[in-house]
Amino acid sequence: MSVDFAAQRATMVESQVRVADVTDYAIQDAMRLVAREALLPADKAYLAYADVEVEYAPGRWLLKGRDVGKLLQALKPRAGERALAIAAPYAAAVLEAIGLAVTRIDAAEAPAGGPYDLAVCEGAVSEVPTSWWQVLTQDGGRLAAIERSGPVGRAELWLRTGHGVGRRDLFDCAPPIMAGFEPKAAFAF
Repeated sequence: MSVDFAAQRATMVESQVRVADVTDYAIQDAMRLVAREALLPADKAYLAYADVEVEYAPGRWLLKGRDVGKLLQALKPRAGERALAIAAPYAAAVLEAIGLAVTRIDAAEAPAGGPYDLAVCEGAVSEVPTSWWQVLTQDGGRLAAIERSGPVGRAELWLRTGHGVGRRDLFDCAPPIMAGFEPKAAFAF
C-alpha cells in the first residue's frame, strides 16, 4: 500500500498550520509543496506529516508543521532575502520555495558568511548562542528559535538593529533539545 504524501501534506497545512493562525499565504503555499518525507530516513517517512517532532539524524528533529509555520510567519520572510537555516532542513526548503537564498548549517557549526536577513533553528536549545544573531544584518535582521531548559520551551524572535538586539516571546512548545545544546549542569544543594 502506498502512502499519499501529497494528501497528507495538504491535511497538515489545513489541520495543523492554518488553525494555528499561520495566515501568511506564501508560507502556506510553500508548505503545500515541500516534501517533508524526503527529509527523513525511509523508515520514518510515514511520520512526516504527523503532529510530532521526528528525528531525522541523531539529536536533530524536524519540528511539528505548526511550530515551523509559526516561527517562519514571525520572521516575515520575503523573496530575495538571505536566510540562515540552523539544523533546519524543512524550514530551509520552505524558505527556498518562497524565494529566499538559504545557507544551511548544522547547529554544531559556527555560522559563517552573512549578513543574513533572517535565521531560523528547527530545534530547541537551552540558550541561543550569540553567534546566531551576530551574523544578522544590523538593520532589521531577525532570528527565530526555541529556548528550553525545562518541560516546556518558548519560541522567541530576536530583532537586531544598529542599537542592539531585542527579543519577543512568540509561543510555547516542547520540542526535544538538540544534542550539544542541553542546559549546563549547575551546583545545587
